[in-house]
Amino acid sequence: MKRAIVSILITLLMTATLSVTMAAESQVSKQLIKPETDGTFLLTVFLRHDQSMTLAQIKAHQEKTGFLKMFPPESVEVVSWHVVMGIGQVVTLRVPPHKLRAVNLAVEKGAWGAFRSEFYPTYDLWPIIQHMKRELAGE
Repeated sequence: MKRAIVSILITLLMTATLSVTMAAESQVSKQLIKPETDGTFLLTVFLRHDQSMTLAQIKAHQEKTGFLKMFPPESVEVVSWHVVMGIGQVVTLRVPPHKLRAVNLAVEKGAWGAFRSEFYPTYDLWPIIQHMKRELAGE
């Protein structure tokens, strides 16, 4: 009986602590991350190489499909475009919500066959990490 009560009290204490921590993190996030005023969101696209194809074959596929002409679609901004060895290409885009379908279609029509695609909504955590590091350093 005592164990059950202690267990319940610990659970309540942990829940309260977690709630306070989450509320504090939310306040820091609101202060450090400026909401996109233009209504866009970040989307990270993984273009995983088809490793059964050579680089020349991948390039020929892109030329045949016109991938680089259609991607990214108009009004979609490339934030970064990196090659990650052993994976493929990782592209972060700033996308107006009404252009999400166009991004998907450009990848389907132009990249499929040479790449396997994955899409991830993204946000910038770096300002929060910098703030946390400053707090740890006592600044």
